[in-house]
Amino acid sequence: LRRALTDYLTRARGVRVDPERIVVCSGFAHGLRLLFGGSDGAGGAVLRGPFAVESYGLGFHHRILESAGVRTVPLGLDEQGARVAELTEGQRVRGVLLTPAHQFPTGGPLHPSRRTAVVDWARARDGLVLEDDYDGEFRYDREPVGAVQGLDPERVVYLGSVSKSLSPAVRLGWLVLPEQLVDGVLAAKGEREAWASVLDQLTLAEFIASGHYDRHIRRMRQRYRHRRDQLVAALAARAPHITATGIAAGLHAVLRLPPGTEASAVKAAAWQGIALDGLAAFRHPRATMPAADGLVVGYSTPAEHAYGAAVEALMRALPPGEEGA
Repeated sequence: LRRALTDYLTRARGVRVDPERIVVCSGFAHGLRLLFGGSDGAGGAVLRGPFAVESYGLGFHHRILESAGVRTVPLGLDEQGARVAELTEGQRVRGVLLTPAHQFPTGGPLHPSRRTAVVDWARARDGLVLEDDYDGEFRYDREPVGAVQGLDPERVVYLGSVSKSLSPAVRLGWLVLPEQLVDGVLAAKGEREAWASVLDQLTLAEFIASGHYDRHIRRMRQRYRHRRDQLVAALAARAPHITATGIAAGLHAVLRLPPGTEASAVKAAAWQGIALDGLAAFRHPRATMPAADGLVVGYSTPAEHAYGAAVEALMRALPPGEEGA
């Protein structure tokens, strides 16, 4: 599997890697625990904090770090991604966790100048960048954004998984590590494979090496693009006062709402039988940037036969514009 991943990640994501730098794990959360320590690691912490994180992101990632004794410091976000210039301000941190290909959940890639700047920061401060490439294969309107890891493999830990490309039920992920971290992460993982099924690893290796994985990605990219286009068209026709952002890539969109309407929209969606979250659910508890109202809509989730009805139900849950108020 590590040999197959070496070929795929180099070709598809611009990662600079050889098999000896890859450690297979059961997913992104497991990878974090291997790096920072946790109940599933045999060794101690490989990395220590504090670490910077994006002001909006998955809360359980922050909680993994905090439970390992790593203080997280939120970075602001804007239309160019994380404000990495803030790394040189205020509390000094040892590293930063980013979603540079498609910021989660606000959408949009990290601007090229900021990609370069964060690597320059890591070199100058002996820091480390953790790159969460959770859906980097799914880009629709232009060529995929390559991995930040390709800029400096010794300053970036690249983390990926098949949770978005195949299924969250397939518990397989990987870390592409700087050379100096490999032994520590392997020690934390332990000598016996307790988490990532060997059979699953061999199956995924064959799936990649045979070319079926690439064909699967192309097929799913077309399907998700069609779903995105359906959502955007429905918004234009039924709710033109609401814009969708972060739609050039990934498996979700953020519907920007009028101020003060997020909570009621989430409740209205639940009444329509739709499970989704507002942006507030992803906001770091110590974030200082101004809050924004929005709905995070995962358009890959509904079954094919139910997608049209799900979009229709979502339209009914959205707050009206001024004319319909």
